[in-house]
Amino acid sequence: MKNPALGYGMHLTLDGYDCSPAKLANLDIIYEFLDRCPDLIKMTKIMPPYVFKYHAPVQEEWGVSGFVLIAESHISIHTYPEKAYLSLDIFSCKDFDHHQAVAYVTEVFGIGRHELNLLNRGLEYPRQVKKVERLLRQERQRLRG
Repeated sequence: MKNPALGYGMHLTLDGYDCSPAKLANLDIIYEFLDRCPDLIKMTKIMPPYVFKYHAPVQEEWGVSGFVLIAESHISIHTYPEKAYLSLDIFSCKDFDHHQAVAYVTEVFGIGRHELNLLNRGLEYPRQVKKVERLLRQERQRLRG
């Protein structure tokens, strides 16, 4: 059951440093990561992952990006092999074990150190529609005065 204090959902952002450049450049490894991650954190994959290589105007900026849509929202990753860096986002309207997600991405890409942010999004998201409807009617009546 969702904790109503969490609002709409949790958004994990992770910046990984000192990663394995070879793994960051490997489209198959990134595809497999995106393919397995939803099951690992008990999400519902609704499409196969999409992974592509990006050739930037500045050589050191090239990388691989990928995402997978899940019924609960999405998982995306952007890698920069020349900089040994990756950026990961997992957003879900359903609670998930972010520790497990962090351990998995760290293992797969050999992350040496990371920055982690957890955001609770949609704090005013109306989960109980009838209650919100009643409150809005009361507010409108009060304003009409």
